[in-house]
Amino acid sequence: MDWLKKLLEEQGLSAEQTKAITTAVEENYNGYVPKHRFDEVNNAKKQAETDLKERDKQLEKLSKSAGDNEELKQQIKVLQDENKAATERYNAEVAQLKISTALKLALSGDTHDADLVASLINRDSIKLKDDGTIESGLDDQVKALRDSKPFLFVEKDNQPPKFKGSKPPEGSGSKGTTKKPSEMNYEELCAYIEANPGAEI
Repeated sequence: MDWLKKLLEEQGLSAEQTKAITTAVEENYNGYVPKHRFDEVNNAKKQAETDLKERDKQLEKLSKSAGDNEELKQQIKVLQDENKAATERYNAEVAQLKISTALKLALSGDTHDADLVASLINRDSIKLKDDGTIESGLDDQVKALRDSKPFLFVEKDNQPPKFKGSKPPEGSGSKGTTKKPSEMNYEELCAYIEANPGAEI
């Protein structure tokens, strides 16, 4: 966040304003990965995929050149099966990671804790678009959670929470005053003395 601080200071904002903005940004984007880290992991993923394809080609070539050697062919078959299983595991992990990221993005701003709400979502029913955003399966689950556990969600219209229970007893009917007796006119002072016998003036 140093880059943001520097940018805000260059725009002439005070230290307090800069701190307030950077704190809000850090809270809102907590859990997000910086672009350089994303690129790093993405490049590592691409390299791993390339290495896996290269290994498959080598195994295929080795299988063809093995000829009649049954033991070698069996070993190659085992390696190919292991590679296939590793690829399937990898693809499943990537799919789960994409769903987790899409859920956090979709839930951020509407929830107090996006990770907690995301853990309550059934991921099997989530369908993603090609761009990584959620296509279907989330709205109904969020609506059900909002109804059953409203404390997890941020109030949309900034209304205070509504409390359920019995109505508190009504007051005596006399309204208090915020004026000091020295600021009251004659009629207000008479009403004050009548409502508060023994009050000092």
